[in-house]
Amino acid sequence: MTGRTDISPFGGGKELNHALGDGAEMKQSSNAASLSPKRVMVVGLGASGRAVLSRLLSEHREVVVIDDSLQSSIVEAMPSKGVEVYVHPTPEELSTALEGVSEIVVSPGVPPRHPLFDLLNKVDSQPEVISELEFAYRRSNVPILAVTGSNGKTTVTTLIDEMLRASGIASLAAGNIGYPATSAVAESSTFDWLVCEVSSFQLYFTRSFRPAIAVWLNVTADHLDWHTDMDEYVAAKARVWANQGTSDVAVANTDDPVVMAHLPRGKGRCVTFGLTEGDYHVDEGFLVGPGRGRIVAIEDLKRGFPHDLSNALAATAAAVEAGASLSAAREVLIHFEGLPHRLQLVGVVDGVEYLDDSKATTPSAVLAALQGLDSVVLIAGGRNKGLDMGVLAEGASKLRAVVAIGEAAPEVCQALSTIQCIGHAQNMKEAVELAKHFARPGDKVLLSPGCASYDWYSSYAERGDDFARCVRSHMTTNKGGVRGRS
Repeated sequence: MTGRTDISPFGGGKELNHALGDGAEMKQSSNAASLSPKRVMVVGLGASGRAVLSRLLSEHREVVVIDDSLQSSIVEAMPSKGVEVYVHPTPEELSTALEGVSEIVVSPGVPPRHPLFDLLNKVDSQPEVISELEFAYRRSNVPILAVTGSNGKTTVTTLIDEMLRASGIASLAAGNIGYPATSAVAESSTFDWLVCEVSSFQLYFTRSFRPAIAVWLNVTADHLDWHTDMDEYVAAKARVWANQGTSDVAVANTDDPVVMAHLPRGKGRCVTFGLTEGDYHVDEGFLVGPGRGRIVAIEDLKRGFPHDLSNALAATAAAVEAGASLSAAREVLIHFEGLPHRLQLVGVVDGVEYLDDSKATTPSAVLAALQGLDSVVLIAGGRNKGLDMGVLAEGASKLRAVVAIGEAAPEVCQALSTIQCIGHAQNMKEAVELAKHFARPGDKVLLSPGCASYDWYSSYAERGDDFARCVRSHMTTNKGGVRGRS
């Protein structure tokens, strides 16, 4: 299906609400009319794009949608109200679609190399290009606490949200965590803080986005299939602090020199965290805050990997700045078991623990997982995101064996060529069987791919679930949680 589609009306009201979420009943901000031009283009109609479209229709805007892979069933379910849809448009159709457009809202998955942007460079009238995050920010009337970083964003966002709630402060987690920020701001009368996980994709097209509190966790090579180079990726991340003023708070990781180099000194307050130094750090077996006030003993946590401790410190620092109590933060940390597919124990087979770290989609994330482990059989590979797999060699001393999977299997094998036991699997079932063959009692079999999942699966979650199914087919016993070495 290609070209333009004019959607026939089908009523709006409940039908619109059913097809596009809660947009038909969205609370319209008092200055919405001044925020959006009459004709707006929405690029990409995934969850974020549908939330934007729904909001624009509630503001009575004229909307044109372009999407390179929109399913006909979605198109047929959409309302009219002036919506034009172009599926995988030709350059000529793109040019037609742009006529009269004053604002373009780009979904996170749309890279700046999309043909649309080449066309924009050739037209006289330049529409403003913004991300869904910026679109939502301009309509928000509650403070935003933003969390970005190459690793740990979802975990820290979740922890902050739970800490605020445990302190009696109404909050809502949204953004890259899975719930569009645009949908969240429609509910702003029900919460005091919007805790927003933000990716480099979302930040790249921000203009005025100004979170009251902004956390930058870390930066390692990632998404170089989307960004032109590492400098562009870092610059996008740095935009989380770009517009902060004297009343705002930047939360930064002292263990990451790139993050610290971009700290917005001289604007608002800066709060730091780190494993060895910072306002929040580790001291004699405790997580401590300013003045070395003890927050929680590491032995009381369910997980003690180094990155778990860093995430806990970052979340506590940000949540306290937003009004959370240390006692509430402590209770949340003690009971937090981690999120799925992040070093999650699947089970034990013949004295070997099997860990699902499918969320590790970069080589640096694999190295972070290996930090807290010894004697590992690693399952790695998938679709490379334009990253140097050679850095996996830094973790070679931890590995008994390697099982390579997916498109990047040759790169994994080359990076870890010094390992004596290397297998190449054609599917996850074979990968688990090879890992079981290589492993010895006391070892850990770790699915930590270092790559995206899209060669074999639709998501990292599907990949992790398949791994778990394959492991459980071999299980004779199961245990509880697993702790890392801090």
